[in-house]
Amino acid sequence: MSNEKKALEGIKQSSGTEQGEYGIDEFVSHHLDELPPSYWEKHVGTSKPANEQVIGLLILRSKWEDQEVYDFTLPDDVTDYVVSVSFDEDGLIEDISMES
Repeated sequence: MSNEKKALEGIKQSSGTEQGEYGIDEFVSHHLDELPPSYWEKHVGTSKPANEQVIGLLILRSKWEDQEVYDFTLPDDVTDYVVSVSFDEDGLIEDISMES
């Protein structure tokens, strides 16, 4: 499994946990409040998506060249925020956080 896939899986698993509180869950709640219902209807078919639906939209924005860090965001350039996933030397997820 690629680190990109591992990162997305880690994001999904962190949702609803203490680790997710300032990472993916904060990212999701912020964007549910900030983005118009039309954005959600276009991408998931409902104006009030569940957290899992928002997480399912995440796309890779960038991978840091010098480190195993992957930044994910929502499609259509609607936000400057990313969910950043970093790996340690052993290929294990070290941190998942929301960044701007």
